[in-house]
Amino acid sequence: MRVRILLFVLVWLSCAWFGSWALNPNNSTRMFAAIALVERGDAKIDEFSKLTIDKAEFDGHVYLDKAPGMTLLALPAMAAAEHVTVRPPIPPTVWDRDFEHWMTVRLRLAVASVSALLTALAAVALFDLALGLTGSAGAACFGAITYALGTPIWGWSTTLFGHAPVADLFVIAVWALWRGGQERAVRFAVIAGAALGLAALIELQSVLAGSVIALWGAFRLRRPAPVAAAALAGAVTLLVPLIAYNMIAFGTPFRLGYEGVHDFPGMQQGLFGLTSPKLAVLAEIVVGMRRGLLWVAPVLILAPFGLWQLAKRQRSLAVMLAAAALVVLLVNAAYVYWDGGSSTGPRHAIPVIGLLAIGLASYWSSLVFWWERALAAAILGVSVAINLAIAAADIVASDEYKFPLWDPILKVDWPTGTLRTLPSDFFGYSPIAGVVFYLCIALPIAALLWWSVRSSRQGA
Repeated sequence: MRVRILLFVLVWLSCAWFGSWALNPNNSTRMFAAIALVERGDAKIDEFSKLTIDKAEFDGHVYLDKAPGMTLLALPAMAAAEHVTVRPPIPPTVWDRDFEHWMTVRLRLAVASVSALLTALAAVALFDLALGLTGSAGAACFGAITYALGTPIWGWSTTLFGHAPVADLFVIAVWALWRGGQERAVRFAVIAGAALGLAALIELQSVLAGSVIALWGAFRLRRPAPVAAAALAGAVTLLVPLIAYNMIAFGTPFRLGYEGVHDFPGMQQGLFGLTSPKLAVLAEIVVGMRRGLLWVAPVLILAPFGLWQLAKRQRSLAVMLAAAALVVLLVNAAYVYWDGGSSTGPRHAIPVIGLLAIGLASYWSSLVFWWERALAAAILGVSVAINLAIAAADIVASDEYKFPLWDPILKVDWPTGTLRTLPSDFFGYSPIAGVVFYLCIALPIAALLWWSVRSSRQGA
């Protein structure tokens, strides 16, 4: 239990400590809709329409142009913020210090209570799953830390984008279905179904990879009651909030925000921008200099070996993880706007990370020689350092850069201190001091986590 608590605290702190720009359109449009729901009980964002390019238009009014999951999850944070801040005048452009600060308070509260929380829970779920698969706390910790801090999951968990939460919910669903095959099947089936339903409410395309997970779960449980419970929980979690939001926003349950997007003509191609996968795009997603996943998470180069080792123990689980991961990548490669615009790494491929990270614990447990583990730990250390740099600087680097990890993040943002930390945003610290402050807290927690893992291994 101590290991799980320390892991949760380390991951939650790391995600909540750093921040993204509150007025990034993907952040702001979700918050504008949540603010409107809290303040007026409707979903129109007309008054904010000039402050975001991400919007939908219906019948002369402006709305959120995305699935409403993150907006609905952020409602408690928006309501709480109403009691601690006073709204400044809405500016004619996004470049207004008082309004940006007002929005930053809301983003920080939403991240702490939604994105960072889900990522911390997913890290603990992955640890528990990997511990059951390998019997090794060290291997389980390697997989969990890789997932949460060694990949862009960290950076995306500082935002209200849906990518990291969907990845988190996939991990939680796999964990729950695994546990459901061993004990209390109905309870864990409900958790899994709700996680997959919520993932679809956040990003509608997640239903494709989520279906692969669900089919594996149905095969694993093999009993009518838990399978039905999972299906019902998923349907309720997806449909009830979606219909409620649509009724409030549009007066009909049969409308999606994507239908009202006008400024992105690619969304009119295929199914809301989804066409057919392109092999060249897939290569760019994995290894391309501008968006390649392996550049921002080099530890994932070990993932195929991890799935191979996992297949020796649990073939059906490994096959499911590989199939679901492939679906995520193919969907990204089929999207007209596959590169995600402003992004550090391939943001639409982020849900693949949890599926791949589950196998990394098996990879670690298969290592025999000390130098093999030292090499794997070093690769993880480099990945964590890279993602600390990204999370503190800019997870949404402009699409004009050819290799954003270097320029602007390491070449410009860090030397100039263009970073976002909790102390520098609110307490007057310099950004670099904010990072040092984080390290002074996080490193002792990490050391205590390492000591606890070693103690549990020696106790066994």
